[in-house]
Amino acid sequence: MLVRDAVPRRVNEFGTVRECARRSLVRLGVAPVPILPGTRGEPRWPPGIVGSMTHCEGFRGAAVAWSQEIASFGIDAEPHEPLPPGLLTKVARPEERLRIAQLGRRDPTVHWDRLTFSAKEAVYKAWFPLARRRLGFHDIAITFDPLVRHFRARLYAAGLVLHGQSVTTVTGNWTDERGLICTAVVVEA
Repeated sequence: MLVRDAVPRRVNEFGTVRECARRSLVRLGVAPVPILPGTRGEPRWPPGIVGSMTHCEGFRGAAVAWSQEIASFGIDAEPHEPLPPGLLTKVARPEERLRIAQLGRRDPTVHWDRLTFSAKEAVYKAWFPLARRRLGFHDIAITFDPLVRHFRARLYAAGLVLHGQSVTTVTGNWTDERGLICTAVVVEA
């Protein structure tokens, strides 16, 4: 068992998020299969499928698509609360911390620090299956458009190449509902 030595909460998250993934596969018309982790913990999807999974306290989610329609995507869900003290400097570049402070003054109902973390997690989940290498928090800079709940991610790390072209930006969307912040990034095929 892959999570044999994990705490019960982790075992539950591992199983329930993969059940969400199997149900998503069935809705796509694909027979449910085990979704095993790859060498870096990423989900290994059946051939021809791209997908992403997320879990946090009280929420599990998965989404899948055909790889000929979407090159990759990432989803993330986080509790809509501030990041733990000291984590923002590890997650956000200096210019992002300035933008987060400005956004917080304009709309204090959104935890912009946690939203930044979630957006970067979604970007990483879309990045890794294509680039096959790690991407650090400071390798990404997020800019939010609060009016349309959209964000742009500037990639400072090389490695994401599609159709012979280097990809330096990806875009995504976000929402905050029922105590959760959810983000999604799609890399078109």
